[in-house]
Amino acid sequence: MKYLAIALPLSALALTASVSAQDEDPQVAHGRQVFEHMCAPCHGQGPGDDGSEMLPGTAALTEKYAGSRPGALELRNDLPAPVLSLFVRRGVGAMSPFRASELSDEDIAAIAAYLAEPD
Repeated sequence: MKYLAIALPLSALALTASVSAQDEDPQVAHGRQVFEHMCAPCHGQGPGDDGSEMLPGTAALTEKYAGSRPGALELRNDLPAPVLSLFVRRGVGAMSPFRASELSDEDIAAIAAYLAEPD
């Protein structure tokens, strides 16, 4: 009986997450997936795999902005597709440029839509 009591709340959480995902705009959902796969490994929140306090891209942006804006890109909502495209296509600092075959213009627009979503 103890296991059933745990299973019911977990299934309710899964159902809630499933309903939320169904309600999410398809472009935003795609942007979240692309961001998590292509961007978050360097620009996400959380510690680095090497034990550093932040991921490398997040640390670089945190230093660059000196507290004027967040270094973690998920905490930003001021990165429209043209701005993202500029950095993605040209690269900046240690970030190499991405070709359209690696990250399409549609992917970049979807990432911008995801980042623009209110929390």
